[in-house]
Amino acid sequence: MTLPSTPARASRPNGQWAVDGHAPLNPNEVVKAADNGLNVRDRIENVYAAGGFDSIPADDLRGRLRWWGLYTQRKPGIDGGRTATLEPHELEDRYFMLRVRIDGGALTTEQLRTIGAISTEFGRGTADITDRQNIQIHWIRVEDVPEIWRRLEAVGLSTTETAGDVPRVILGSPVAGIAADEILDPTWAIGEIARRYLGDPELANLPRKFKTAITGHPSQDVQHQINDIAFVAVNHPELGPGFDLWVGGALSVAPRLGERLGAFVREEQVPDVWGAITSLFRDYGYRRLRTKARLKFLLADWGAAWFRTVLQDEFLGYELPDGPPPPRPTRAGDHVGVHAQKDGRFYVGAAPYVGRVSGPALTAVAELADAAGSHRIRLTPYQKLLVLDVPADQVAAVVTGLRAHGLEAEPSPFRQSTIACTGIEFCKFAIVETKATAIRAIDSLDERLMDQPGLAPISLHINGCPNSCARIQTADIGLKGQLVMDDDGAQVPGYQVHLGGGLASPDRDEAGLGRTVRGLKVTADGVPEYVERVVRRYVADRESTPTGVEPFGAWAHRAAEEALL
Repeated sequence: MTLPSTPARASRPNGQWAVDGHAPLNPNEVVKAADNGLNVRDRIENVYAAGGFDSIPADDLRGRLRWWGLYTQRKPGIDGGRTATLEPHELEDRYFMLRVRIDGGALTTEQLRTIGAISTEFGRGTADITDRQNIQIHWIRVEDVPEIWRRLEAVGLSTTETAGDVPRVILGSPVAGIAADEILDPTWAIGEIARRYLGDPELANLPRKFKTAITGHPSQDVQHQINDIAFVAVNHPELGPGFDLWVGGALSVAPRLGERLGAFVREEQVPDVWGAITSLFRDYGYRRLRTKARLKFLLADWGAAWFRTVLQDEFLGYELPDGPPPPRPTRAGDHVGVHAQKDGRFYVGAAPYVGRVSGPALTAVAELADAAGSHRIRLTPYQKLLVLDVPADQVAAVVTGLRAHGLEAEPSPFRQSTIACTGIEFCKFAIVETKATAIRAIDSLDERLMDQPGLAPISLHINGCPNSCARIQTADIGLKGQLVMDDDGAQVPGYQVHLGGGLASPDRDEAGLGRTVRGLKVTADGVPEYVERVVRRYVADRESTPTGVEPFGAWAHRAAEEALL
């Protein structure tokens, strides 16, 4: 085999440890070099919890506390026009958002009940299911953090490395181990990665955040194309079931879809391969500019072939066999609705409004599941919740009970397919509000489009800033928060529109980013009207296909600009 050529060396240092040494080249790297972020836990428990918010120095407050899932939240009353003009201390409140780590989205009812109680007692009842299978709680005081940790860890949960320049939560298939059509159950691999590497100081100073996804389900339900590393189950013609390896995906302001390395990974190799790629990123990732520090930028410069060579020769110590790509997904990956498990029981997937739940609601869901004979809950990367192991004679009761607590197993198309980030309510980076805007849009669109009963779900993703936590570039309709001009010439909250994005799905062979049309922006109040207009134009213009009708994403990419305005 002819090896690929070595990439040209940069003309100036990029902060790659393996090339340029460990000298920090920006303020964030200085902070990390001075003290590993994991070490701040001792100070939180023994100094800051006693001394309160004012006892926390800036390097810990706005840096290392993230290693333990703590972000200062936005001070109420600061409008989006001031987001980019105020200093961090002017934007932040004296309270924190706390992110609970839930690898694979897997919870017991005892764990869910614990989170619900923490939210109710310490977080004013707030709780959001994120699109990375975490739960976020707001209004947390540093004085309460040690007790919160004690309660979480007593039931096997933590907030370790849910933020910061570290390996973040591992996305996993919400139906792992229960789906009849599953290729592989990745539960062991997810658990082994967490056991070996979570909280490891050697991997707690990466160039930037590092996101992982693993699925064994043919729906490919973890958005593998937009993670730094992903393992997607495939059947190798000679070697049997295993995983196809992807690297270098991420969105934000410079979106890039991940690439296949063409390598086949056996189940027992997954933790070793994960550790090798994470170490490669640590040693070769760019650290001079944070805007260029994600793995996607290294992959863009190296190419997949050289990346695979370095991975195998320097970090893994053996070659991986070539393997097949995953086929087109078999069905939608949000798992909403009632579905049969392979053991004869059922799981019920339900949609809250854009991930917004509450502490009392989570507690009630835990009680509901227990009463039905289920003791397992799963969260999804689509801000949804699943109750597993429901006996057939309890399905109707679970569906009705979930509905009573704001979770709908039979949602409208937009209730099912809309997600939103935290937005200006709590996020210091946000420019506009998101959750309430999304909820109003869903309710309005349900009425506006009630004459379209057969309309397939069209994904609507709403983000409060350019960072794309709500994955706007891979939605049918993605809205990026910014200030826009209304019809009267006044500056108001609004969104830039992205159209036709999407990841691999039953409707499309390949992932693709949405298109933007110059000047296409919408006010926050005008979102329902715009979405209705563009959806009706799609319904009028879509073409028939051999398998049904043209998907929204395909139409949006071929439509004339005037049809999208």
